[in-house]
Amino acid sequence: QVQLAESGGGLVQAGGSLRLSCAASGRTFSSYAMGWFRQAPGKEREFVAAISRSGYSTAYADSVKGRFTVSGDNAKNTVFLQMSSLKSEDTAVYYCAARMTDSYYTTPRALYAYSYWGQGTQVTVSS
Repeated sequence: QVQLAESGGGLVQAGGSLRLSCAASGRTFSSYAMGWFRQAPGKEREFVAAISRSGYSTAYADSVKGRFTVSGDNAKNTVFLQMSSLKSEDTAVYYCAARMTDSYYTTPRALYAYSYWGQGTQVTVSS
């Protein structure tokens, strides 16, 4: 089992940058594919980015491709989401999620693929 805690959210102006962190407990962090999702008020939770357990594969939603970068540090049991060129439509609560997998390359996009979730961190982009 793994416990996740996001941090790094806040208020930023449009065009600015933020880096979110997701710290995971547990000794088998390297066995998990990690995902980032977000949920805006009145909307469903949606996929943002994912990174495979090996770090070799990443995936992004079209809406953030080229602006967001997901990375991981297995030594620190932490995954990051670097967000740049932020837009007002990026305003949401951001969640990290973990999926235990044998695959070194899988980067799930579906919510149901993930078993563990953090509490979320608020990102607000002012225009």
